[in-house]
Amino acid sequence: MNTNPLGSTAPLVGMVHLPALPGAPGYSGTDGRTAVRERACADARALADAGFDAVLVENYGDAPYYPEEVPPHTVAELTAVVEAVRGAVDCPVGVNVLRNDATAALSVAAATGGTFVRVNVHTGLRTTDQGLLAGQAHETLRLRERVDADIAVLADVAVKHSAGLADRDIQALTEETVDRGLADGLVVSGPTTGTPADESRLSTVCRARNAADRDVPVLVGSGVTPENAPALLNMADGAIVGTATKEAVTTANPVDADRARALVERARIVR
Repeated sequence: MNTNPLGSTAPLVGMVHLPALPGAPGYSGTDGRTAVRERACADARALADAGFDAVLVENYGDAPYYPEEVPPHTVAELTAVVEAVRGAVDCPVGVNVLRNDATAALSVAAATGGTFVRVNVHTGLRTTDQGLLAGQAHETLRLRERVDADIAVLADVAVKHSAGLADRDIQALTEETVDRGLADGLVVSGPTTGTPADESRLSTVCRARNAADRDVPVLVGSGVTPENAPALLNMADGAIVGTATKEAVTTANPVDADRARALVERARIVR
């Protein structure tokens, strides 16, 4: 496994939230595929120029999301976009295929030279607005071996926009994701996109990671802002940042270069 898939020991990962792709209800064919790719590359360059260590490409605009397997045309579109982003920036590039298609994410990353994927439900069972999502760690890691890809799996612990079917201890969930799911990194988010991670939950995940027998980073997965970045990054090893870098602090908007730089400057206080 790549020992430094995110380009830093204390990584800041910037989100490239794609508009709706062809085939999704929100897709606008006015400017077509070219506009989607140009927007993705512009966002990625703005994040890299601001000092982010890596970028994560996600089909954010494709709501309502397929629960697990997205159709082949979505995989093809994502491959083309990620390939364009890889050519636009000189930093690690990751893939997240919403809502929970780790097979597609790994395949796209492998085909384009991506170095990591985010998997929303890697282990366990969560109830979401897409229905029940079951972790497929057994399939994901075996696929990685079959395609001979040096790609890190960043797995969410009790991912946002979801709830557990049973009241299970967050420490146990963390330990299982590391020890039984063999995740290469952990992601801790707030309840929804753009909302901060609960500090007590983040602290518990970090303690559980420390007690486990594998050295994996813990990343804050939502709600990081210039104001709270120092406190959250004093606890976690890094962060995945989206909404706070966007124009008008709106997730679906393009990256605002000034906001992105402000976030990096505040994060550097503790990095």
